[in-house]
Amino acid sequence: MSEGHGRHRLGSRIPQDPGQQRLPVPGAGLPVPGAGPPGPGTGSGGPSAIRLVWVYPDLLSTYGDRGNLLMLDRRARLRGIGVEIAEVNSDQRVPVDGDIYLLGGGEDLPQILAARRLAADGGLTGAMNRGAVIFAVCAGYQIVGTEFGGAEGEPVPGLGLIDISSGRGDRRGVGEITADVDPALGVERLTGFENHQGVTSRGPEVRPLATVLTGVGNGDGTEGAYCGRVVGTYLHGPALVRNPGLADMLLRWVTGSLPALDPQQEDLVLKLRGERLAAHPASAG
Repeated sequence: MSEGHGRHRLGSRIPQDPGQQRLPVPGAGLPVPGAGPPGPGTGSGGPSAIRLVWVYPDLLSTYGDRGNLLMLDRRARLRGIGVEIAEVNSDQRVPVDGDIYLLGGGEDLPQILAARRLAADGGLTGAMNRGAVIFAVCAGYQIVGTEFGGAEGEPVPGLGLIDISSGRGDRRGVGEITADVDPALGVERLTGFENHQGVTSRGPEVRPLATVLTGVGNGDGTEGAYCGRVVGTYLHGPALVRNPGLADMLLRWVTGSLPALDPQQEDLVLKLRGERLAAHPASAG
């Protein structure tokens, strides 16, 4: 069921923490030829600002996926890194000068509408071309691929930001999921909640994000996918709240390195992580 997000539009008055600013959306934007990858130091927040862009919360934000935005914000600021946030609804232009772009889950018709508007807008594609990080969940994961299944299972064009293709499977994956991350990424075991009927296949240059221990994932024993700085997953939870190592990986792709956090700041998130892992004997270890 849709959660009815999108209540906070860009420019609305939302309580801010010190050092956090709202990022204005440009009226239009194209990738700058020869521009380097995005990173801290070019935003209006000063030399240590990271720009987070929450894409289409009015269409793509089921199961609390906005928590991914909040987690990145918190883990950056705990390290003294300034944060700028843009929440860009589907009637607004997607800026190309963000550092990390986040897409959430959604129902069939909002997913189709989001894919069409993002394709026409071009901002997310432009951001990827200049090196931005993209983290996409469930419906968002399918949208960044080449095609996905529509309301009746018909193929719908995606954005083609990553060479994956999704369709309708024979069974619906609902419930807890655990998966071991590709060792090349250096991230600990993932936990999450899935609710989808999608099956996703990868092109030759795309690697699975993780190998499934419990749950369904892509439908072939793997979960999610990544290529370059584009990462997709079926994990809700929210994914980055349950898996702080994954959140830190995305931040490192922007900053290059991250200082360790005070262990006292990690108590609650590590407790949640431990509870989720302990709930599934197959994921123990």
